[in-house]
Amino acid sequence: MNVVREWINRTLSDPQVVTLGLILIGGLLLIMFFGGSLAPIFAAIIIAYFLEVPVRMLMRLRMSRGIAAGLLSMALLVGVLLVSLSLTPLLTRQAAQIFQELPSIIATIQAWLLNLPDKYPALITTEQIEDLLTSTTQGIGFFRQEVLSRSVGVGVSLLYLAVYIILVPLMVFFFLRDKTKIVNWLKSFVPTNQGLAQSVWREVDRQLANYVRGKVVEILVVWLASYITFTLLGLKYAVLLSALVGLSVLVPYLGALAMTVPVALVAYSQWGFEAQTVYVLIAYGILQALDGNVLVPILFSEAVNLHPIAIIGAVLFFGGVWGFWGVFFAIPLATVVHAVINAWPSASTRREAEQLPPEPSDSPAV
Repeated sequence: MNVVREWINRTLSDPQVVTLGLILIGGLLLIMFFGGSLAPIFAAIIIAYFLEVPVRMLMRLRMSRGIAAGLLSMALLVGVLLVSLSLTPLLTRQAAQIFQELPSIIATIQAWLLNLPDKYPALITTEQIEDLLTSTTQGIGFFRQEVLSRSVGVGVSLLYLAVYIILVPLMVFFFLRDKTKIVNWLKSFVPTNQGLAQSVWREVDRQLANYVRGKVVEILVVWLASYITFTLLGLKYAVLLSALVGLSVLVPYLGALAMTVPVALVAYSQWGFEAQTVYVLIAYGILQALDGNVLVPILFSEAVNLHPIAIIGAVLFFGGVWGFWGVFFAIPLATVVHAVINAWPSASTRREAEQLPPEPSDSPAV
């Protein structure tokens, strides 16, 4: 207990550590209790943070911050509208087609499962297969009822989406144009001892910039490579599946593993247990291997070096706390935690170092 008490006294006696702790706790409470209602503001802040570098590049060309912010916000709005009007209908149509074919896919899988006891009577029995099919059928029925019940709110969700398409770029413009005023206003609520907090932010800023830049390139490369591969192999719903495969890289390891199931199901429903299905799975495995062993080391050579266990743990923890958005931002949040852990010991030992006398020099006095 004395060790814990001494650590608490030493830590709380450092005003910079206290300031950093208050900032982290305040941000955590704000996200936990007001994350849903403030989601458009958070989204605008994140997008404005990502667009800060292009704004600075335009300002180097002797363009004012206001004009640069307006051009980038307009480009963001036009890009979102183009994607919504061109790509979204195609993805939605293919998703609806898959949902319509889902009963036939399930029936094919059930027929294959019912033949297993005849082929491998020593390993599996008919009763086990029937219990599995019963539980699976109940789960699928619940899933379909849930989809139908939520379809009532689709119109409301589309209305909110339309509002977000206009509202978020508008807020991005104001965040970019008035960045200095907003930052100074926020600093007025923060204690003056900000040295440690600024040190942590500089580390997080550097790591997040590397991570986001590399992740955007990785998504586009994996998406394009998957689409070309699936199209050449003749796999149905290549646009939808390749888009999902590209987005799955946002969740390292678990995303690639989860996407194996829909790719295998679509291939099996199209060809059954034929060589073409095996070719699709082999090609998908090669894509994931190239992504993990070639593309990722090249893109993230300067990014934060998190152990795979830490990455999976971050995905599970933040996903359990904040659901989808926790999974989406698991790696950036893990980057923040990593930067805080690295900076924390230096804060706790800084006061001790300041009190120690300087070490004597080994060189003789002249």
